Amino acid sequence: MENSTTASYPTMQNTWHGDTRTFGRMKILIVDDEPLNVALLEEMLSEAGYKQIRSVTDSRLALEICYGFAPDLILLDLMMPHVDGFSILHSLRSAGLEVFLPVIVLTADANEKTKRAALGAGATDFLLKPLDHTEVLLRIANLLEMRRLHIQLDTQRAALEDALRERSLELREAHCICKAL
Repeated sequence: MENSTTASYPTMQNTWHGDTRTFGRMKILIVDDEPLNVALLEEMLSEAGYKQIRSVTDSRLALEICYGFAPDLILLDLMMPHVDGFSILHSLRSAGLEVFLPVIVLTADANEKTKRAALGAGATDFLLKPLDHTEVLLRIANLLEMRRLHIQLDTQRAALEDALRERSLELREAHCICKAL
């Protein structure tokens, strides 16, 4: 029987996504005013193979750190002193910096009003405290895969637009040459 203090967390190799190198490079920001929650999440993520983790316990610094760190996913506590998670969510979503920046809201408040308010403010997912380690890691992996796919699609779209502009220019030049003859 496994000791609860040495319980192993699912690693990224155990997930259906498989590519640990990609997820290991992706950045995760933890915003929570409770140092114990931050330590638990950092340990969980590190053991799962995530290497680029940044944490902030002072919510007043969350946006500044977010813009400087450019995370691929944010784990955000809702109930914090000074600036609550709802305000941070609102600021992130109104800034329009990312096509898709997943934010998982973490809270002990299980009431429907809070869930709806968080999702309505732009949360991508919602997890209740105390956190289930396996569920947290699976949801993070799922959202990071979505983020990776959004980035890939955005890159492909930009390449196609460039190719279309180039081809249009070639056609216009060819048309001008034909008219000149």
